[in-house]
Amino acid sequence: MKQKGLMGELVGEVFGTFILILLGDGVVANVGLAPRLAAPAYNWNTITIGWAFAVIVAVYVSGGVSGAHINPAVTIALAVKRGFPWAKVGPYIGAQFVGAFLGALGVYLVYREGLVAAGMPNVWATGPGSVFGNSFWGGEGGAATGSYSILNAGIAEFFGTMVLLWGVLASGDERNMGLKNNMGPFLVGFTVLAVGLSLGGPSGYSINPARDLGPRIFGALVGTKDLFNGMYWLIVPVLIPAISGAIGIYVYDLLISPNLPKK
Repeated sequence: MKQKGLMGELVGEVFGTFILILLGDGVVANVGLAPRLAAPAYNWNTITIGWAFAVIVAVYVSGGVSGAHINPAVTIALAVKRGFPWAKVGPYIGAQFVGAFLGALGVYLVYREGLVAAGMPNVWATGPGSVFGNSFWGGEGGAATGSYSILNAGIAEFFGTMVLLWGVLASGDERNMGLKNNMGPFLVGFTVLAVGLSLGGPSGYSINPARDLGPRIFGALVGTKDLFNGMYWLIVPVLIPAISGAIGIYVYDLLISPNLPKK
């Protein structure tokens, strides 16, 4: 059997991350612009479900080629504790950023007229200035609950990314519950859904440096303002997930792996 080689794996990561952002930021744009229904018909559940299925589709499409990391936090964690070659880490992360940027381009092409009419709002990235920052679908009487500090948002990202890694690890752990018939992507997608529903409020749950920074760069290029104000954009959605994913894998191996049945 012919080996796919690194280039094929990188194509898989580009394509998988492209799908992730096309569908993930796509649901954010759909909610923010509300082109079909009155704004209150859309809510946080719509966004979290859309992101969950974005992950599921992306993993199913690219998993057989590259393993569907589609997230630098996953790539780094697997290199730290699961033997993923360090020589591939840089190329994988580069491919993920390219895919994320292209996915944002796809969202722009689909929603261009609505985005332009709305003044090019931030449907690209999490944190201050995003559509999550206001009671966007609450109408005239809606009131946001206020913004969170960088520290509080960072704590949310820290725990959210660890939970994501726990779901990723469990999905492929044959000694654990033993997911059969290629159902692993659903566990990963539902983990993202759980993180969004339960932990996503303070930061918008980036839990993926490429998911946030790639579209953020694209958004700045097409005219979305204030995407790089201060240091929030670097600390909370990029650096913290990159670190906490690796910590999450250590926690899994400390608390779960030693207590699983032997093969």
